[in-house]
Amino acid sequence: MKPPSTAAAIAGFIGKYAPAIGAQLKAARARLRKMFPRGCALVFGFAPGERASEAILSVAAYPRWVTLFFLEGVKLEDPRKLLQGGGSTVRSIRLENPKQLDDPAVRELIDQAIDRHREAFRAAGPLRTVIKSVSAKQRARRPSA
Repeated sequence: MKPPSTAAAIAGFIGKYAPAIGAQLKAARARLRKMFPRGCALVFGFAPGERASEAILSVAAYPRWVTLFFLEGVKLEDPRKLLQGGGSTVRSIRLENPKQLDDPAVRELIDQAIDRHREAFRAAGPLRTVIKSVSAKQRARRPSA
């Protein structure tokens, strides 16, 4: 049996969420793809190469919200205190809607994250999506009643 196309796999992945969250995830991914013309979209992490360890940010959906993760967030200057999290590396922003990615304060954080790896992205090929693996056993993607 032939595996589904990348587009079909992504549509199936997004379709597991409630319609509002799925739409938000799809719109956030589209906005981020415009910011990353080169590299790899690691469903849905963005990196100059195919290794997940190279990702600099990602967008993840939960049953009730979508979160933008900065995988080296602890190193970013955040004068507006938008970043959440207390771990040793990762920081995040819970997105109210995909348009928040265009907010100047959020965009400044994204630009900082990109700047730290600008040469690697310049050397990368045109943006492509790589699906590494999809777990056979997955948590529910929709909120419980």
